[in-house]
Amino acid sequence: MVMGVSLTSPALGRWLCHVIPLAIFTLLFLYTGVRLFHEWPHSARRTQQSGLWELEPPSPSPVLTALLRFTSGVLTGCRPGVQACNPEGPLPSQILPELIPLVVPEKEEPPCLGPQGVLGCMVSPFLACMSPEGDVELSQYLAGWRELLRFLTPLGSVFAFATSEAFIKVTALEARVHGPDASHYTSLATMATWERQAGLLELPGTEARNPARASGSRTLLLLHRALRWSQLCLHRVATGTLGGPDAGVQCGDAYSTALAEHHPWLIRQAARLAILALPSRGRLLQLACPGTGEADARVALARAARVLEDVYNRTQALLAGHGLLQLAL
Repeated sequence: MVMGVSLTSPALGRWLCHVIPLAIFTLLFLYTGVRLFHEWPHSARRTQQSGLWELEPPSPSPVLTALLRFTSGVLTGCRPGVQACNPEGPLPSQILPELIPLVVPEKEEPPCLGPQGVLGCMVSPFLACMSPEGDVELSQYLAGWRELLRFLTPLGSVFAFATSEAFIKVTALEARVHGPDASHYTSLATMATWERQAGLLELPGTEARNPARASGSRTLLLLHRALRWSQLCLHRVATGTLGGPDAGVQCGDAYSTALAEHHPWLIRQAARLAILALPSRGRLLQLACPGTGEADARVALARAARVLEDVYNRTQALLAGHGLLQLAL
């Protein structure tokens, strides 16, 4: 008789089958809970520096250890009961995708800026002409001008008009650099100092009676102004917005900024008419960087224009320092 119910032998067996596993599970649960309760105080210690309680996790019970082994085998793809288990395949990364640094390969330089490229041949001597001492070496400066003229000549009648004048000035200055007084024409500073001491400089604001016999400083000043026009024109072609003013308009604005004030009215009108015949921006970019896409050609042309700007700024400072900016009208 159990709780007023008479249990026959088969019924008693079925009752025990249910009660005994439940009792075993209850005892294991109580045993684990009591052990954890007794171990918890011993796992806490007080730090001497801060006086705060620092808790150390208790060692897991055998039941929890077995459970952890089973679950870890499931998560890593290992089978429980194997002595040494290596997961199949690499472990998944624990770094969030947005925290993984992106490695962006460096973009190759456009071929036209290389040693054999159109712009590279022009940029190289202009870079070399800027000495570490802050001077401008004339031989390299004129070599850069030679390459610039080679690049500008096929671009249209306006550049043919300008390059013919620049070619005459480059040739005249080269004659001094390689002439009997070559030691005085190694750089802009040495030339300006020697020509002033030798009385070769023209009076400021006057026209040279014989352009072929003009001082080297005056000839360089005229090339310097033309370099500014070329630099502004190439820069605006490279950086102009899509659908904006075309190359002719932008180079016309560059002419008005750099050269127009130094030319008489008739030459200004002729130059503005010639500028209208300039090729399109796309054609200019193709001539500057043959076989290159428009985006890369723009980047290359902008870099070349930046080098010309650096040369112009240094030359401007040197000419101003020697009082030569008003040597020609």
